[in-house]
Amino acid sequence: MLGPVLATEFLKLRRSKITWLSWLALAVMPLAAGLFMWIVGAPERAARLGLVGQKSQIIGMSADWPSFFTLLVQDAGAGGMVLLAVIAAWVFGREYAEGTAKDMLSLPVARHWFVAAKLAVVFVWFAALLVLFLAESFLVGAALGLPGLSLPLAVSSVSDVLLAGVLGFLLAPVVAWIATLGRGYLAPIGFAIFMLLMGNVFGSTGWGKWFPWSIVPMLAGMMGPKTDVAAGSYIVVGLTFVVGLGLTLWQVRYADTTQ
Repeated sequence: MLGPVLATEFLKLRRSKITWLSWLALAVMPLAAGLFMWIVGAPERAARLGLVGQKSQIIGMSADWPSFFTLLVQDAGAGGMVLLAVIAAWVFGREYAEGTAKDMLSLPVARHWFVAAKLAVVFVWFAALLVLFLAESFLVGAALGLPGLSLPLAVSSVSDVLLAGVLGFLLAPVVAWIATLGRGYLAPIGFAIFMLLMGNVFGSTGWGKWFPWSIVPMLAGMMGPKTDVAAGSYIVVGLTFVVGLGLTLWQVRYADTTQ
């Protein structure tokens, strides 16, 4: 039954405005990083336009591909986690917000297929956004004429972006569980924002490498210089995925709704 359920979920995605809004949200990031690189490369011209380039000079960045990729990895880490939370909240919470959960759960289909299909939609949706994000980033960097591009640098940076995306996705089932538990959008989005704040708190301590929502920002270099987290950190994120998936399956399987 996975095929028909999956097709239905993708049909919902195609007809939703949030699909295009999510792309617009992610598309802003390479443009913002490109603007920052332009300010670094031409501080006098930027100052005449009312833009301030002192911050870029203070943090020691230069207008080149290594600095540009540093910003992009950070954007993919933080922005990706937020966007994934919104996507998971929408995919799992819309059934309750729109009053269709009771119809979905009453169908003669094993409920775990709905969870599997919705997670597949979240994964494919975000993977497509990451591909577009990377393509746009290379176009922006090329348009700016940034120096310092090499194949090893490109491969390493793309790998960092994809790793941040995969680890961010592994946290999505917890947001999905909150969406089914709270029966809507607000609870999972609020939870995701709170976890991001807590991730920043734990990331400033020695416990960050064991807190799931600190691991992605640490790998993305948002807690200072890029940190190589412990191997156990990947296990923590994997366990978070398993626990979140199990809770979501339990909630959908045993918690009926009249909405």
